[in-house]
Amino acid sequence: MIEKYVPKKIIALVKRVLGTPVFQRIIKNASYLLSATGITMVLAIIQGIFVFRIISPEDWGLLGAIFTVTTAANKITGFRINELVVRYMRLFIEEGEQNKAAAIYKLASLLETFSASLAFILIWVLSSWGAEFFGKDVATQPLWIIYGTVVLINSTFDSSRGLLQVFTRFQTIAATNIIKSCSTLALAIYWYFNNGGLNEILLLYMGGKLVDAIGKTSAAIWTANQEWGSGWWSSSPLRILKADLKSIFTFAFSTNFSDTISLVAKDSETLWVSAFLGTEAAGYYYFATGLIGKIKLPISPLALTTYPELAREVANKKWESVKDTLIRSSRLAGVYTLPIVLFFMVLGKPAIELLYEENFLPAYPILMILLIGMTFDNIFFWNRVALLALNRPVYPTIVNFIGMIIKVSLIFILVEQYQAYAFASLLSFYYIFTVGFAVLGVRSELNKKMSVSEAA
Repeated sequence: MIEKYVPKKIIALVKRVLGTPVFQRIIKNASYLLSATGITMVLAIIQGIFVFRIISPEDWGLLGAIFTVTTAANKITGFRINELVVRYMRLFIEEGEQNKAAAIYKLASLLETFSASLAFILIWVLSSWGAEFFGKDVATQPLWIIYGTVVLINSTFDSSRGLLQVFTRFQTIAATNIIKSCSTLALAIYWYFNNGGLNEILLLYMGGKLVDAIGKTSAAIWTANQEWGSGWWSSSPLRILKADLKSIFTFAFSTNFSDTISLVAKDSETLWVSAFLGTEAAGYYYFATGLIGKIKLPISPLALTTYPELAREVANKKWESVKDTLIRSSRLAGVYTLPIVLFFMVLGKPAIELLYEENFLPAYPILMILLIGMTFDNIFFWNRVALLALNRPVYPTIVNFIGMIIKVSLIFILVEQYQAYAFASLLSFYYIFTVGFAVLGVRSELNKKMSVSEAA
């Protein structure tokens, strides 16, 4: 109907940009998440206005250290369960083996719950050391343990998110994201007008995690009942996966090792800065990385919706379609990323001062350095999921390990002289190095698959 009112040239241009049915599905599914992301981004910015008027950069650095240690414990003891669910559930569904697909979700949920329990024990044991070494105050130990319960709250979060991805329940994912953001914003406003402090902001973020976990887990269970029947848990015994267990656990442990590498190399930046430079410097750095996270928000839905489609095309050996999808994805990501980078280069400093007051202005130079690596990572956001879809989970692990060794080695050489700027520069280097080689790996693997296909 709308085509009657839109010029034919415009319609032709849109169709040319969207291209293949695969990419159209990616955009359609991502549109739900992108809409939610736009809303959550605005809500997060507003929330930050209240949060950063409640706590100081030093307190924010402490919270950043607590959040990062909790994430670290979860990564050390667990796997990228959602990637495992997407990879194997999609494979079994395409092969018509619904019982195996259900068994994968069951296995993933059990593995995630077990690893979450180990993570909480680890947090409890290390809480005193973390409070002293990273928080610079042993009296904050209870906060580390209290927030550590988040890993138990999220005990089936990733497996549930993976199932929702496979069955394209992106509207549900989007809705839970919005509800979470609204909840945390409401709490931020409440504590701003009721003299909240460090403890209240900690509880604010815990509340958001709880709302998100309940929403996604409930939706996943409901979806599983709809797809496989209410008795799917008992009718999908784990023994039917016996022939696939070696492949499954190789995939799982490779993601665990990869997560551990990412943890040391890029996901524990706040801990590195806190350990070397103190919680105030960590607060500025964590603020800058938080802004980077908000900038990356619209790209995350594309990765979530691209992975299942790539897995489908790989399972059907449609190599040209895979290549075309990756090219179009990068073009779309570039159209978003480059103007955003330009905006922050020109107006970033006054925007920070206006929204978050001058207390956090020292974070601006750090932000500018981080934008370099983020731009590269955003444009080639598909680098890891493409390798996973092509069943090459070990390759990015090797590349990330090499990048980690180089980055960590340079930290001890450069930080004393260049302070937080050294951490930001090395993180950007890490993104460019690892993403660059991952993209080359995807290209090589695709060329190989296409040559074999043509020869056959």
